[in-house]
Amino acid sequence: MEHPLISGISELNEEQLLEKISELNNKLLIAYKMGNTDMVRQLQMAIESYKSHQAERNRQNRKDTGHDDKIDIS
Repeated sequence: MEHPLISGISELNEEQLLEKISELNNKLLIAYKMGNTDMVRQLQMAIESYKSHQAERNRQNRKDTGHDDKIDIS
């Protein structure tokens, strides 16, 4: 499920996308430690939005290279 308040994900480059996911994961850890379940859910939703966009971008890149039938073992 995408977070309704996040916009402009497609404008981020790969490095910015990874940095944002890392930043949100750090905030998620803090929210878990504080026991703030509402914040945890919001952060999980935001992280999922960024990760799904990243996965879609990776699928598009694989299709562009013509290697979409290959198995990625990394």
